[in-house]
Formats: sequence, C-alpha cells, structure tokens
Amino acid sequence: MPTEVVVRGSYAAFQRPERGTVRATLALEGPTLQPVYDQVVASLEAVRGSVKQLHDPEAGPVTWWSTQQVRTWARRPWNNEGKQLPLVHHASVGLEVKFRDFTELTRWVGRHVVATPGFALDGVAWTLTEKHRAELERTVRTRAVQDAARRAQEYADALGLGPVRPVAIADAGMLGEGIAPTSLAAVAFSRASAGKESGGVELQLTPEDIKVAADVDARFVAGG
Repeated sequence: MPTEVVVRGSYAAFQRPERGTVRATLALEGPTLQPVYDQVVASLEAVRGSVKQLHDPEAGPVTWWSTQQVRTWARRPWNNEGKQLPLVHHASVGLEVKFRDFTELTRWVGRHVVATPGFALDGVAWTLTEKHRAELERTVRTRAVQDAARRAQEYADALGLGPVRPVAIADAGMLGEGIAPTSLAAVAFSRASAGKESGGVELQLTPEDIKVAADVDARFVAGG
C-alpha cells in the first residue's frame, strides 16, 4: 500500500518598499470657531499647493494624493478641580500623499512639520506597486509549493519509499488565505528621528522591508 505524506511548505521574501503613503492631520483649536477654521483651511491650501507641484503619476515624486473634508466641533473641558471650562472649538482635516521618491517624502514632511500650523504626521505606510506585489506573490507561492515537495521527498527518503507523487495541495489550513503580505512597518509605520541642522529640523524616515509570505498544505503518496 502507498504511504501518505502530508506536509506544509513555506516561503517568505523581503523587498524594499517602492511607495510611501504619508498620513497626516491638520488640526487646531481655540476659543472661537472662525479663526480656528480659517487657519486649518489656510494650512490645507498650503499643503495642497506643495503637493500639486510634486504630483505626476508617471514620473513625479508624488503619484497620488487625497484630502478629506474639514471637520469642526466644540467641547467644554473640565479642569483638575472638576470645574467645567469655556468651550474649546476644534477643526481638523486628514490627508494622504503617496510618494515614489522617499528623499522628497522626508523633505516634504519636514517642511510642513516646521512651517505649517497644525500639521502632524500620523505615519507612513510603506508598500510595493500592485504589479510588483503580484509578481512577488506568484514567486512566493511557487517556492512554497517547491518547499512542500522537498519536505515530502525527505520524509519518503528517510523511510526508503522512493519518489513521492502529489495528490492534493491547498492553502494553509485549507480555508486560509495562504498569501500574507505583511509590512514590517505596519505597526510603527516608520522610524523617525529629528535633529537640528543649519537652524532647521531634519526629519529622517527609514522604511522597513516588506515581507510577503505563503504557506501551503500538500498531500503526497510514495511507495506501494
């Protein structure tokens, strides 16, 4: 009778990011709404203007960008003695800017952190292009299958069963997704350090490698 061999094959690849999407917020607060709202709108226009100068989907440093609507609200805070204080008015807007040039990304963020009122960096999402990610996923899947076949053959060789023959192959767990692209920067988004140079602030954002991994389950038979 043939002997069944069931194995799991795995493979992971690491690739330097090709895109960095800046996620930032413009937010201010004050005792009256109109000045707060006007300053956020002015800051947003400054950001938009700087992005438009860099935006070119084919060859420019910025490939895509998006801004949300300006939100306003008010709240009445409490002090440490339990007394309710006067209303504080808030205005904020979120934005995303995707860069292919990481040096320009760092410069752009640094300029706005220093010069644009209310600008705060929420993080940077490091990614691959869709085309390259698909190619890398195909490669990773293939290598995971090859790893499963190698493992199965090693088990068969240990028992002197001869060549193995594939019977079934599936994503890990049979119902799992198998391909699991994970950016090592997904939790912290970026590594950033700030230092002074020529009276200004130099911001450094260092992208982490992106991990693309695949696990497959496979059934083989040998002997018999």
